[in-house]
Amino acid sequence: MRLGLALGYWGRRPASRQLELALHAERLGYHSVWTAESWGSDAFTPLTWIAAHTRRIRLGTAVAQMAARSPAATAMHALTLDHLSGGRVLLGLGLSGPQVVEGWYGRPFPDSPLTATREYVDVVRQVLRREAPVALDGRYHPLPYRGPGATGLGRSLKSMTHPLRTGLPVLLGAEGPRNVAQTARIADGWLPLYWSPARTGLYAEALASRPEGFVVAPMAQVHLCADVAEGLRPVKRMLALYVGGMGHAARNFHADLMGRMGYEEEARRVQQLFLSGRREEATEAVPDAFADEISLVGPRERIAERLQTWRAGPVTDLLVTARDEETLTLLAELND
Repeated sequence: MRLGLALGYWGRRPASRQLELALHAERLGYHSVWTAESWGSDAFTPLTWIAAHTRRIRLGTAVAQMAARSPAATAMHALTLDHLSGGRVLLGLGLSGPQVVEGWYGRPFPDSPLTATREYVDVVRQVLRREAPVALDGRYHPLPYRGPGATGLGRSLKSMTHPLRTGLPVLLGAEGPRNVAQTARIADGWLPLYWSPARTGLYAEALASRPEGFVVAPMAQVHLCADVAEGLRPVKRMLALYVGGMGHAARNFHADLMGRMGYEEEARRVQQLFLSGRREEATEAVPDAFADEISLVGPRERIAERLQTWRAGPVTDLLVTARDEETLTLLAELND
């Protein structure tokens, strides 16, 4: 199992601190470093800065939001950074949800998310392969565009820039079973939001068709501490935000995922509390058991024991969310 450093959204720590952690991870032999975006800073600019200061560590987006850019524009970002970094880019994509897509990016959320994702990946792949002018008779991402307001002058184009790697890896953030199954068919890897080594059976059918070399790379908060309950607090705060606030009361994919993992009643309670402004109570309502099974928290011996369960399943890469060099070093030692 390879290790990655998940830095998350840019700006949550000083920029210099983010770079220090990335450099430390590279020295330790971590395979990858990942940035995210939602409604703030983008994912690609920080990776470009990190690329300029590193030499070996892979550079991943977990995730770049599809609604933020057309698929051709995303392919241009990935292609350019891949050249600048010497072939180190891992392109992680995610659809996000209606609140962000319509409220921030000003686009309609697709009524067929699987089709929209499939078309998006298709266009990205065509740009990166550069075998022919890009063309797609698509419902969401038609190229050339022939819909309302079109001049009729658009034509299929081939990238002016030759890609460094025509097979640049494309990974998808997917939550629902059908979305995960499609990811196994059309992508090079999957970026699970919550992963529990005790519940790998939830995805057995969806992942059954995954090809050899398919990447399964979940994120996990890691806290080296003596008090497990205290160490779980940041995990519970994150869950309260995602389950409670990252979506509408009637449509929250994160709450749905927590429900599928056996905590449906608790997920709805967290959501109700968070949306009513009772955020501390929402955090308290997150079950310690759920927070614990999707993270690695506690003394060194406990983390070492639990890490073995992560290594025993289909996980190929563990993306570590950690705040300090000591924790990153610990994971490198235990995973050696």
